[in-house]
Amino acid sequence: MSSTTVQTLRLAVLGMGEAGSAIAADLVAVGVHVRGYDPRGAALPGVEETGSEAEAAVGCDLVLSVNSAADSADALRAGLAGTAPGCVWADLNTASPALKRRLGRIAGDAGIAFADVSLMATVPGRGLYAPMLVSGAGARRYADLLGPLRANVDVLDGPAGLAAERKLLRSVFYKGLAAAVVEALDAARAAGCEDWLREIIAEELTRADATTLSRLVEGSHRHAVRRTAEMQAAADMLGDLDVPPLMATATRELLHRLSHGCAPSGPR
Repeated sequence: MSSTTVQTLRLAVLGMGEAGSAIAADLVAVGVHVRGYDPRGAALPGVEETGSEAEAAVGCDLVLSVNSAADSADALRAGLAGTAPGCVWADLNTASPALKRRLGRIAGDAGIAFADVSLMATVPGRGLYAPMLVSGAGARRYADLLGPLRANVDVLDGPAGLAAERKLLRSVFYKGLAAAVVEALDAARAAGCEDWLREIIAEELTRADATTLSRLVEGSHRHAVRRTAEMQAAADMLGDLDVPPLMATATRELLHRLSHGCAPSGPR
């Protein structure tokens, strides 16, 4: 994209929170004209302030909705009054696939292409350059507009909701892993052996590879009965340590379901 094209590109950013402000600042830095709106009145140097979602969207090639999942439908309905054919409405909020599909229908009914965008890494420190998955009718156009600015955009061929689904599937694993680590370390701290457990966790994570994944899945199915009892004992121990056994109890319940054939089988 030539510098002239960058200078004529017009974007709106709705929501000047942590993610929205970081992305907007990077857009301003590369010479993009950015119009912004935040109901809290938050302002950012170089961003043209506006008084509403619709006002921010006027004349824009792309609208980035970075407010919250709870506000995303209202922001879209309010902003559509300012959009014109050819504009892409991109929702960057972390939301369920069902909500993203609903947003896509609302935009589509108004004749506006919709892009379901999932930010696949923390935005602070990365801003516009955080890796993104995008799906929906406006996905390719979204990539065409931001790709030349060195944005890291991976287009998924599929409807709105597909990018959100991929992100949340990863979240089940990654956020669940983080929660298990936090709970285990809380218990180890209460038991007086936190440093010992930290070393074990770090060693296991360092050694992990593709075979680790197979071992975790296959072992959980093969040894579900024994591990159910083990995790009941672990939950009882956490209770004795005054640490709520949230993850331990959930693990016990999952293993119990596996032992009764109530969950999908392992790798095909």
